[in-house]
Amino acid sequence: MKFSGKFRGIAAVAAVGVALGLSGCSGGAGGDDDVLNVGQISDSVAFFPLYVAEQNGYFEEEGVTLGERPRLGTGAKLAAALTSGSIDVAAGVITDAFNLANSDDNTLLTGSLVTEYYVDIIVGPEFEQSSGSLEDKIKSLEGTNIGITGPGSGTEALVNYLFDQVGLDPESDATLVNLGGQPSSAIGALESGQVDALAFFQPAGQMAETQGTGEIYISPQRGDVPDMAGALHGVTFSTQTAIDAKPELIAGFNVAIDKALKFIAENPDEAAELLASYLGESSPETVDALAELLPEEMSPGVAVSQESYDIAAKFHEESGLVASTPDYADFVWEGGQ
Repeated sequence: MKFSGKFRGIAAVAAVGVALGLSGCSGGAGGDDDVLNVGQISDSVAFFPLYVAEQNGYFEEEGVTLGERPRLGTGAKLAAALTSGSIDVAAGVITDAFNLANSDDNTLLTGSLVTEYYVDIIVGPEFEQSSGSLEDKIKSLEGTNIGITGPGSGTEALVNYLFDQVGLDPESDATLVNLGGQPSSAIGALESGQVDALAFFQPAGQMAETQGTGEIYISPQRGDVPDMAGALHGVTFSTQTAIDAKPELIAGFNVAIDKALKFIAENPDEAAELLASYLGESSPETVDALAELLPEEMSPGVAVSQESYDIAAKFHEESGLVASTPDYADFVWEGGQ
């Protein structure tokens, strides 16, 4: 399913409005030349490497002083902060980077964080599950209310993509309910019956299962959707303007993230302890479930591989989330290759 021009226009106007509001907070690319300003969408598992790098002192080792890291909530706000100069580097999902690149060819992908699509379809205990094929499971979602984070998101994209595989259209064959980005609120909507299913990023599925309020039904990360295996998902991105202004800081930031990714891979027990701290009030069972997944989904390093990029690009075009994607060679910053 392709999104209409009207929808893209509304999203673009909203992003511009946010940018105008943020631009008064900062002059030029990133303000202070000695500080790297990084923004991220949320505290989802994709951005755990930033926390590890911070806690383990990797930024300090590379001579990188970070400003405050705002959690901006949506990809549109993240992109607006980047283009206004309020932040130098954005930590989001590749959907956000593609959307910004379609309107601003100054955008560059700078790093890889997660190389699996970490959004799951989660259903409640009362949902009549299919035990058959992936196609049967998708068809069982016809006519249901499905909670997503919001329009134009990677959560909506997964529903679009899955429905398209079996000839269904989410606009007529389901009702998508915008729930925002808080996993606890989304699980509450599932438990109360406001929605029949969720398309939501980790750790929502793990939280639902450990609480007994839901079950992960379809998971690209665990291999349920073979064509999506290995897709680049969590990323960092920037602009040529910011890179030109702070090349050493952004390069140092990447080295710190690379160290964090390797630490997560090589030190599972220590990484699990940091994950528990990162997730805050999540139960030990949720932390344990996620800790087991980290080696499978975290990028092996900060460099953006063409293979994972191409899988993500194909998914985004086939899902209709973006009209087109840039060529790898033009879009990936040379420091991120």
